[in-house]
Amino acid sequence: MVESNQHTLTVESGQAGRLDAFLAAAEPTISRSAWKNLIQDGMVAVNGSTCKPNQKLKAGDALAWSIPERAPVRALPEEIPLNILHEDEAVLVLNKPPGLVVHPAVGNPSGTLLHGLLFHDPIFQALERAGIVHRLDKDTSGVMVAAKTEAARANLQAQFKERQTDKEYLALVWGDPPPAGRIETLIGRHPVHRKKQAVLKEDGREAISNYEKLEQFAEAALLRVKIETGRTHQIRVHMAHIRHPIVGDTLYGRVRTGRMPIEPERQMLHAAKLSFNHPATGKRLSFEAPLFDDMRRLLECLRSE
Repeated sequence: MVESNQHTLTVESGQAGRLDAFLAAAEPTISRSAWKNLIQDGMVAVNGSTCKPNQKLKAGDALAWSIPERAPVRALPEEIPLNILHEDEAVLVLNKPPGLVVHPAVGNPSGTLLHGLLFHDPIFQALERAGIVHRLDKDTSGVMVAAKTEAARANLQAQFKERQTDKEYLALVWGDPPPAGRIETLIGRHPVHRKKQAVLKEDGREAISNYEKLEQFAEAALLRVKIETGRTHQIRVHMAHIRHPIVGDTLYGRVRTGRMPIEPERQMLHAAKLSFNHPATGKRLSFEAPLFDDMRRLLECLRSE
């Protein structure tokens, strides 16, 4: 069975151009040639009508498109090192390194955490998404939990949905933010840059982040951030929203070279602590994940300046 994601977008002033080129820029995970095929297959409409790839757009044109989601090819186990913090018959807790994608997707069909879990224990092959119940961005490091039974998976999913988990991050941000703050907004897909999320005035999902400053450096500050919701890119969007983007975040913050003793190659964001109720025993568990070398070394250099 084939399902589709429905998307809409209105062309703004200054964005006119060929339809296929416009869509490739708006949704860069899909190539221009792939957009051409989608347009020719009738998956894209301009002002409610079918169109051609070379159709010229003008301000005010309303676009609508569907991207088919085909049943994924069965993932095969891959030997990927896992930094395991805890494992028992119901759950596995690990410290995800930066650069590791959680789920297979366009551009990352292999080499993901899911593939590594399948190799680590065949029990994960019987579970939806290999027991993964939450995610971290590719370049965000830190603690994650995966379920090893169907009952544990359902229990953990419910805990995340009902906000029964506690999630705490360490974030190195630019500038000198206030000592503490609460950020409460709506977050949804950016109306133009489809690869990004954004703070919206309406039609977004509630997103709440609380932070406190741990250390202040000359150019940046280390924050502890506790999130009450788990929206895509939530902390990155919220920090940029208050004009203190995360150091190394090229998607939500501008590139600032020569301002750090070590130039970061990814956003300096780490999921430091995760607490949840054990799905079998009900006991409250809390796990802390140590920083990886890149973020640890950068903080050491900042402290020594």
